[in-house]
Amino acid sequence: MSDLQDNMQKLQPILDRVRASGVMNRIAGQDHPAQSGKTFANHSPVDESHICEVAQSGSADVDAAAQAAKVAFPAWRDFPAVERKKVLHAIADGIVARAEEIALAECWDTGQAIRFMSKAALRGAENFRFFADRAPAARDGQHLPSPTLMNITTRVPIGPVGVITPWNTPFMLSTWKIAPALAAGCTVVHKPAEFSPITARILMEIAEEAGLPPGVWNLVNGMGEEAGKALTEHPDIRAIAFVGESKTGSMIMKQGADTLKRVHFELGGKNPVIVFDDADLERALDAAIFMIYSLNGERCTSSSRLLVQDSIAPEFIARLTERVNNIRVGHPLDPQTEVGPLIHKVHFDKVCSYFDVARQDGATIAAGGAALDQPGHYVRPTLFTQARNDMRIAQEEIFGPVLTVIPFATEEEALHVANDVAYGLTGYVWTNDLTRALRFTNALEAGMIWVNSENVRHLPTPFGGVKASGIGRDGGDWSFEFYMEQKHVGFATGPHKIARLGV
Repeated sequence: MSDLQDNMQKLQPILDRVRASGVMNRIAGQDHPAQSGKTFANHSPVDESHICEVAQSGSADVDAAAQAAKVAFPAWRDFPAVERKKVLHAIADGIVARAEEIALAECWDTGQAIRFMSKAALRGAENFRFFADRAPAARDGQHLPSPTLMNITTRVPIGPVGVITPWNTPFMLSTWKIAPALAAGCTVVHKPAEFSPITARILMEIAEEAGLPPGVWNLVNGMGEEAGKALTEHPDIRAIAFVGESKTGSMIMKQGADTLKRVHFELGGKNPVIVFDDADLERALDAAIFMIYSLNGERCTSSSRLLVQDSIAPEFIARLTERVNNIRVGHPLDPQTEVGPLIHKVHFDKVCSYFDVARQDGATIAAGGAALDQPGHYVRPTLFTQARNDMRIAQEEIFGPVLTVIPFATEEEALHVANDVAYGLTGYVWTNDLTRALRFTNALEAGMIWVNSENVRHLPTPFGGVKASGIGRDGGDWSFEFYMEQKHVGFATGPHKIARLGV
């Protein structure tokens, strides 16, 4: 039996269970269909087969979840931090125990290749362990003495929060947002993306089996324009953490304005990888390819623009083209597959539309540029050359396995091109000149930059972007800054002089 057949065999009981029950909401520890009775169909991008029916929630369902989170908040806020730590570690243990199930379900639901998703669940467990260990110190503050006062600061959880997660790596990103919220002492209403609802339900089951009290974490499925809007407008939800498109982030900010809701946005990117002629070209080539063609190109930190110095461009592009043409597209449960199907027909159509856009703008399609003639949402890994930075293919987030190459002559030109987009999430700089690296990273408009490296995640560091790529930072103490409020208390250290009025 092949590895693909073995994985399909393991997947079948998972699908049977999901199909039998559907994906319902989970509110205050109980399963609930949408109060309207509505559902929507979830299909696999692999072959467009039906997976299950999912609750299509409206404002009444969101209100019930928000009320449950509000009721559960005081007890969870006051839950001893060392006990919160134990619960979060138990969730991590549960994730590890069901890691294979999570990976198989995620691949079938999203089209991501098993070679990447096999570790996604374990990264999710790491997120819970990291924030579990930080939970006991989450409220710690500072001692700031003044001449007459002993000033201390502390932090307290902000209250019930809404978490809206995307469809590209839904399990890992859900843990990335929810783990620090729970560690801080907040309660949560989670709305996963409608295209990928399955692993959110598995994660919810794991959390409750680990001992998380009912109502601390509530799951509401549905469409963004219904359930998402109701969540962002709800007066009892104190903050919204959102990962997704920049346009949607702007809408959420408007929807939350009337309730003065705190927001954290991890949004889109059109990230440059800049390769200078003194770089280690072999490693730069590997990293540039990995950061755009892994995860089907469906990630915000992908290096979707390659800026390569013109003195090395012909040879570098020739080698790049050869490699792109060799990337293996196939079934996501085949361990040999490097690029699987795109998440949904709507997104598939969007990505494919840029092939015509590239031709119309005068770029060359050096590799790919076509869909595969078979069931499912498969496209060939694509490489655009002879491009300029004012072309749509260099300015707009395609969010697929599509790379645009732009040559440059000087450091100044490379910096101008790199910054000349609406986005500013990540940047990747390849050079062995230390002073150039320091100059360039200082001027590059991006929230995260790697020098001579692909994106290597380190949990204590701040994760987030500038410009249209987001607001706020995740990771380490930055996550607690979002989910908690600062509080100052001043203690008089003696009978200092107080002005007397009306004497």
